[in-house]
Amino acid sequence: MGKRERSETANEGAADAPQSKATAKHPRKAMYRARAHSNPFNDNTTFDVPVHPEQVDWSEHYPERCSKPGEASTSGQQQHDSLVRFADVGCGFGGLIVKLAPLYPDKLMLGMEIRDKVAAYVCERIACLRREHPGQYQNISCMRSNAMKYLPNYFRKGQLEKLFFLFPDPHFKVANHRRRIIQPCLLTEYAHIMAPGGWLYTITDVPELGEWILSKLEAHPMFDPVPEEELEADPAAGLLAAASEEAQKVARNEGKTFRAVFRRRESPREL
Repeated sequence: MGKRERSETANEGAADAPQSKATAKHPRKAMYRARAHSNPFNDNTTFDVPVHPEQVDWSEHYPERCSKPGEASTSGQQQHDSLVRFADVGCGFGGLIVKLAPLYPDKLMLGMEIRDKVAAYVCERIACLRREHPGQYQNISCMRSNAMKYLPNYFRKGQLEKLFFLFPDPHFKVANHRRRIIQPCLLTEYAHIMAPGGWLYTITDVPELGEWILSKLEAHPMFDPVPEEELEADPAAGLLAAASEEAQKVARNEGKTFRAVFRRRESPREL
């Protein structure tokens, strides 16, 4: 789930701009340095994990969209879906969900990041965007967690409409391939929390990992590839190679990317 190392000090638009009356001071990546890799099998976690999705207090993440447990929804909150529908696993510094927020204003989106300092950066970044643009960016949030272990603890069966894995850690050593975020057993778990017809997006700049991901998705009975013509019309698919900080780094280095987008089937395909 972890991302490979990104440039910690790269400029990010207004992130390094002087603060003005209309502009909130954005966090600097240099203040949130973190290790490039994280072992998803490490049990030394310092975050709470709900036993069941019903235990998650989403009002902490989306205060203008979700009511606290036991409280009645306001009329404004009732106008929106109160369930997270998009999840970016290994969200890095949050570039994708920030770009997706205005494109899908009625969808709640969650970035999940295993590295504590990186997750803290994304949370502060979103807080600044909310202050800077009142009424906007209320549909995105970030949390620190280990998605390889705990996704079903946060999302109900059939809940997610879009699930993203952008530039995941390649775990090059054969002994570490079991740490890769795309695995047959994990794909079954993803199919469980995805809605029929939901899209699973992946992209990498590592050819061997791209082949691995494609082979695992093609072999799984619950996923079918999305035709290229549909991808061309999909705003989210168009952002995969440009929105995240890792994507921008690959583009600067004129690297090649390998995209695989699959649709969750209604029922298992006969193998």
